[in-house]
Amino acid sequence: MADDIDLWEAHSAWWQDGFTDGADPEYVEQIMPIAANLLEGYERVLDVGTGEGQVARLAVGQGSKLVVGIDPTANQVAVAAQRGGGAHYARSGADALPFADEAFDAVVACLVFEHIEAVDDAIDEVARVLRPGGRFAFFLNHPLLQTPGSGWIDDQTLDPPEQYWRIGPYLVEDNSIEEVEKDVFIPFIHRPMSRYVNAMADAGLTLRRMLEPAPPPGFLERAAEYREAASIPRLLVLVAEREIR
Repeated sequence: MADDIDLWEAHSAWWQDGFTDGADPEYVEQIMPIAANLLEGYERVLDVGTGEGQVARLAVGQGSKLVVGIDPTANQVAVAAQRGGGAHYARSGADALPFADEAFDAVVACLVFEHIEAVDDAIDEVARVLRPGGRFAFFLNHPLLQTPGSGWIDDQTLDPPEQYWRIGPYLVEDNSIEEVEKDVFIPFIHRPMSRYVNAMADAGLTLRRMLEPAPPPGFLERAAEYREAASIPRLLVLVAEREIR
C-alpha cells in the first residue's frame, strides 16, 4: 500500500495537469455532467478519492451544503485545498473513513476503486457513512476495457484488415503497475464487475441503475483509433442506495 501511495505522490501532477480544470474531454463532456445529475439535491456529500477536488467543487457549486473530499495522497489534498471552491478536504484512505455513521446523504467515488486494494472494507465504509436511502455514485473505468492484456489488435490477416479490441482474462483479479505515459507509473487493480456488485450487496447497498455511456465526441476527436469502436463503453457507473431497514 505504501508503494502505491508513493507512486501517486510522485505522479500527482500527471493527474492534475491532464484530467482536471477542463483538460480532459471525457471529464468535461461525460463524467462531470453525470456526476452533477447524480449528486443534485443531496445536501451532505462525501467524495472518496477526491484527487484535487473537481467533483467536490462541482457538488458545492450546484448547492450541496456540506461537501467533504478525502484522498490518501498529500499532494492531491494540498492542491484541492489551494483550489478551494467551498469543500472541506482531509487525508484518508477509503477503508477507514474518519466520519460518524450515517454522516452523508450521498457518496461519490470517481475512477478510484480500481486503485484501492481493500475493496471490501472500502465499500463497507461507504455503506456505514451513508444514511439509509442515501446514494452511492460509483464511477469505474469499465472492467471489460481495463482487463490486463486488453488492447487494440490490428488484424492484417483478414481481407479487408480489421481493428478490434482484445479482451484479456476478465475473470482474474490482477494488481499491476501500468506506465500510463512515459515515466508515469500508476497502480491499477482489475476486478470483474460482479466483484463490486456483490460487495455492495453484502454491505447493504442496493443497485438501482447502471450506466455504460458511449465515449463522448471530444474524446473521439483526440483518440482517432476509438472512432471505429465508439459503441464500446470506456466508463461504467453503478448507482446504488443504502437499504432502509
